Amino acid sequence: MASICKDIPIHAHPDAVWEAVRDFGAVHQRLNPGFVVDCRLDGNARIVTFHNGNVVREEFVDCDDTRRRLAYAITGRERVNHYNGSVQVLGDGDNRSRIIWIVDVLPNEIAPYISEQMDLAAVAMQKTLGSA
Repeated sequence: MASICKDIPIHAHPDAVWEAVRDFGAVHQRLNPGFVVDCRLDGNARIVTFHNGNVVREEFVDCDDTRRRLAYAITGRERVNHYNGSVQVLGDGDNRSRIIWIVDVLPNEIAPYISEQMDLAAVAMQKTLGSA
C-alpha cells in the first residue's frame, strides 16, 4: 500500500487553521477553494467536486479536536481500491502551523496521481490560509 505524506507550512495560528480543516462540509470554501469547486453533505459523507471534474464521496471517519485531527475515507471507486486520509494541524512557532496530510491508497500505481493532486491542494490551502 502506498502511503503519501505532505507537510504543508501555513502562516496562520493553528486554531484558525484547525477551524477551517474541521469544517467537513465547507472544504470548497474554507480550506482549498479552486482545487475543490463544490462540496455538499450527504449523511455522514461529503460529495466533493474537484477542479478537474472528478466527483468523490468522502466518508467522515473521525474528528479529534484535542489532537486537531480529521480522518476520512473514500470507498467504492473504480480506480481506487482503498483510500484513507487524515489531516492534522500542528503548531509551528508564533502564528504558524503545519498541516500533516497522510493518504494511504491502493493500488500503488495510482499514488503518483494522488500525490500530484495533493500538491495542488496544498497550494490552494496555503493561498487560502496563509503562505509560510
